[in-house]
Amino acid sequence: MNRMLSRMVMAAGLVVAGSVSSALAADAGVARPDAAAGEQLFVKGDPARGVLACVTCHGEGGNSTIPMNPNLAAMPHEYLAKQLADFQKKDDKPAVRRGHDGADSIMTAIAAGMTPEDIQNVALYLSQQPLNPDTAATATNEDTMERGQHIWRAGLVDRKVPACAACHGANGAGIPGEFPRLAGQHPEYLVDQLKLFRAGDRANGIMHDIADRMNDKDIAAVADYAAGLR
Repeated sequence: MNRMLSRMVMAAGLVVAGSVSSALAADAGVARPDAAAGEQLFVKGDPARGVLACVTCHGEGGNSTIPMNPNLAAMPHEYLAKQLADFQKKDDKPAVRRGHDGADSIMTAIAAGMTPEDIQNVALYLSQQPLNPDTAATATNEDTMERGQHIWRAGLVDRKVPACAACHGANGAGIPGEFPRLAGQHPEYLVDQLKLFRAGDRANGIMHDIADRMNDKDIAAVADYAAGLR
């Protein structure tokens, strides 16, 4: 378990270092991220470039009320920027982040029209928005609460599944610049993403190895538990 966690932290550190370095490199050639410009793009989009208004799917200030669309409020700036970039195709290669069966995600078409400046601006804006307690998801399945809590806090030792809290925090707040906030996230969305990780459609070696050792009941239980964290 300790060896696996060490490998996870090292691998994650390399990913984060790469994303942060890319952000710094981008900043060297463009203006620093502008939250106000990010808000404008989030609220109004840019139809001329095929960039839809993000608020349509992700709600006011990134607080989604649609279960299959994630809450983006209070997510780390670096994490959001990396995810938006991963939706984009580069040099005619498939996007790093794809949908089921390797098909393009709906976000691929939207992100295609976004510049590096757009990505940084929107990511900064969303990182500054509070998670709305009135619209954030909550745990609803009491029958799986104990199992979800066990997986979150202790993992599944017999299957070498580490505790989710090791990377995403005991309260699900994540680690800024490294791991996303999962507290208050819609369980339907979390289930979908864990299955994408498991299938390898969403490219992430660490999360693939973890999700690959979880069955559907494990995934549903821990997703519901994470939704109730604050």
